[in-house]
Amino acid sequence: MKTIKTTDKILPLPLALLFTLSLFFLPQQLSAVPQSTLAPILVGTFSANNLDGWREKVFANKTSYQLVKQGEQTVLQATANSSASGLFKEVDINLKTHPFINWKWKIDKGLPPLAEKTKAGDDYAARIYIVAKGGLLFWKTKAINYIWSSSEKVGTIWPNAFAKKNVMVLTVRSPEDTQGIWYQEKRNVYEDFKQVYGEEIKYIQAIAIMTDSDNSGGLAQASYGDIFFTAH
Repeated sequence: MKTIKTTDKILPLPLALLFTLSLFFLPQQLSAVPQSTLAPILVGTFSANNLDGWREKVFANKTSYQLVKQGEQTVLQATANSSASGLFKEVDINLKTHPFINWKWKIDKGLPPLAEKTKAGDDYAARIYIVAKGGLLFWKTKAINYIWSSSEKVGTIWPNAFAKKNVMVLTVRSPEDTQGIWYQEKRNVYEDFKQVYGEEIKYIQAIAIMTDSDNSGGLAQASYGDIFFTAH
């Protein structure tokens, strides 16, 4: 079993805005990612017991992130207990050649129905951030937050309660989806950015995973499988 180590201090500032802006202020030396072929681009290889390149950012107590065996597979399991921290990884992905993000996830213990469009209800048992940095104009940094919602219907989109239009929330799974079952996801990130922001985003620079329950004070647990980008 592996765990993530961190030396980050707890920060008493709005979660989504801090997370997005903290990814912007990371050093600009990015990991080399091959863009010359149409082979999948691997971002999270948890099944190989690998967390290389993933770092933790703590906001309000630490969510536990561990690589664990579930049956025959190794996955990333996240447990939040009145906590909010996330794992992030720097990438350099061309959405014109590799627009599709692929991942699987399941909710082991979900949160009760929350008013997720408010600051008090801005908690999610499972979510994945896709971040496009704004260069020197950090206020132009944009992110899509794919969530497993506790109260909203699939396809519902809204600006994050803390970060407003810098982070747009897009519901991929809803309370109607069964807990304890793996769901395989595939999203066209290029088209999703066009839909939620009305503009073309060609490159993304960071991916993040977060399971949090600091606002609601509850207990949530989710598992994440491998994450990768494909051409089709």
